[in-house]
Amino acid sequence: MDLTYNKSRNSSYATVGEFLSDLKEEFGREDNKTMKVVELKKVKQESRIIEEFVQEFRRIAKGSKYKKRPSVEKFKRGMNDIIKQRLMKLEYFFRSIE
Repeated sequence: MDLTYNKSRNSSYATVGEFLSDLKEEFGREDNKTMKVVELKKVKQESRIIEEFVQEFRRIAKGSKYKKRPSVEKFKRGMNDIIKQRLMKLEYFFRSIE
């Protein structure tokens, strides 16, 4: 597969990997925070225990643009529905993942 990308001149790439690497280098510098935000939107607890989910969420959230409250909202969205329903029944709902 021959991909051509126009920087200041036409460059041919032998592989898609080379193209993606060059693209990331060219456009990915400031995008780290954006990528972390996208990852936070996608991360789900699923069948994992809550501690594993918390660890992964913290790893992804580190360096993102989110401060405490928005990250709590993202965290709640990613939680397993059964646990989320049980927590909603509590008198005091957590305000932090700490």
